[in-house]
Amino acid sequence: MWTLSGFADEIDSDFTTQCKVASELGLEFLEIRSAWGVNILDLDDSQLETIRQILAEHGLRVSSVGSPIGKIFIDEDFEPHLARMRHAAEVARRLDAPFIRLFSFFIREGDDPDDHRDEVLRRMRALADVAEDSGVTAVHENEKDIYGDIPRRRLDIVTSVDSPNLKLAWDPANFVQVGVRPFTDGYADLRPHVVYIQIKDALLSDASVVVAGAGDGEVRQTVRALRADGFDGFFSLEPHLGEYTAFGALSGPELFTKAWDAFTSILSSEGIQYS
Repeated sequence: MWTLSGFADEIDSDFTTQCKVASELGLEFLEIRSAWGVNILDLDDSQLETIRQILAEHGLRVSSVGSPIGKIFIDEDFEPHLARMRHAAEVARRLDAPFIRLFSFFIREGDDPDDHRDEVLRRMRALADVAEDSGVTAVHENEKDIYGDIPRRRLDIVTSVDSPNLKLAWDPANFVQVGVRPFTDGYADLRPHVVYIQIKDALLSDASVVVAGAGDGEVRQTVRALRADGFDGFFSLEPHLGEYTAFGALSGPELFTKAWDAFTSILSSEGIQYS
């Protein structure tokens, strides 16, 4: 039984609407990136308590804090960002979220990412230390233009830091957008470290995002392999089918449902149960 989740702010900026649509689809978990147009890490104590109440009213739990940790340039001041990671861990604790999504720092245009390896690893070690101290698992998302955007550098991060609390999230569309065929080029090496799957797809021809199975993200091959090797974790819908926002994209209820239908159709056709 695989567990589905989703970036609920792609449904609507209003958190109650996010929860209503998600629960109507049958979701039991959400990944929270923003609510009421405010980043999850910028919500005050009262707003976080309101989130807890709304989640309870809809029978929902939190799979991950969809944080922006690591989404600064590698040459920007790290210490305030490290403090923000400590806050992210506290938010995860308050929301009973087992995971925090993070990234491995943007590289300036024209720079060779490998020239920044030592500083990236220093910072990722510090972030992993926070995760270890708080008992949460940080999952590194592959995002274009960061250090860890391709399989080789992602593997370098997770093996070099070598923390039980730093693992990998798998985003097929983001791989495609940097010219990687996810399953063909990365699955075998990265799979031992992958604990969280994000669901969106994209086309190699123009990097446009499409529903799962309609692009070059090799989603069906990946699903089959995950089932074969016993994966038991979250699949988080991140449709990116609508208007882009400061947080990602606002797909709206209709397009979010379209993305849900596309992915659950793949699971059903493969005989995979989900909740």
